[in-house]
Amino acid sequence: MALATATTLAVSATFLAGCNAPSETDPEAKPKVLTTFTILADMAQNVAGEHLDVQSITSPNQEIHEYAPTPNDIKRAEGAQLVLNNGLGLEKWFEKFVGQTGAKTVVVTEGIEPIPVAEGDYEGKPNPHAWMSPTRAQIYVDNMAKAFAELDPEHQADYEKNAADYKQKLQEVDQYLKSEIATVPENQRVLVSCEGAFSYLAQDTGLLEKYLWGVNGEGALTPKRVADVEAYVRENQVPAVFCESTVTDKMTPIVQSTGAKFGGTLYVDSLSDEGGDVPTFLDLLKYDAELIAKGLTGK
Repeated sequence: MALATATTLAVSATFLAGCNAPSETDPEAKPKVLTTFTILADMAQNVAGEHLDVQSITSPNQEIHEYAPTPNDIKRAEGAQLVLNNGLGLEKWFEKFVGQTGAKTVVVTEGIEPIPVAEGDYEGKPNPHAWMSPTRAQIYVDNMAKAFAELDPEHQADYEKNAADYKQKLQEVDQYLKSEIATVPENQRVLVSCEGAFSYLAQDTGLLEKYLWGVNGEGALTPKRVADVEAYVRENQVPAVFCESTVTDKMTPIVQSTGAKFGGTLYVDSLSDEGGDVPTFLDLLKYDAELIAKGLTGK
């Protein structure tokens, strides 16, 4: 295994050393922008319009916290001039991936005040899932527009207009989220999930939350945490519980012991394939809001 790791790192280093080199075969090629996961890529594409080649390092439906970049990822990323990452401790693999590249990196959560993880693993550390708040996602958009204008000043006006248009759509989705959750009786507005990935959405919409693990702690899940969530569901008569698409469903014991329904699979860390439930970030936010409202109201 050590030899395989060393080989992978060597391949990565060889690629990354030339990652920001201009294309010698196509001088008219669009500047290439990488993002660490599909949600950022979709947001970035809305801001970039036709001027940039935006690609995600990770593919749809993939877990992003502990992702291990493959040689194919490295090859696909050749020639990148800008890399966007979420930060706030989300992508543990990111520093190794870009450690030897000259490509500029931008943390798109710059300017966001993080919500600390309330309990369980990672208690007190920043919750990285700030994009789940449409209002905070607008800060992501502003950071992207600024980064793109610095990369490609010729099209600054277009990036700023695209950003403004997309922020308007996010604002509309924000209102939709709140209206959907408002259909849930106040005494049932409790979101119980596998991972504590909904703190920002919960804060925006007036939901209480409870979760099995804080951030990327599936492997550290203990019987005590399961018992704690089971007791919470019983005491608060929570009608439905949820889990996320990129993790293993751990809610079955809680459903069986409490009688709560499984409300469905929510999307957080990744978009679906083009033909799936959430091919865009705006789709993801609306889908989750509808599923949560449906699960908690029983409608």
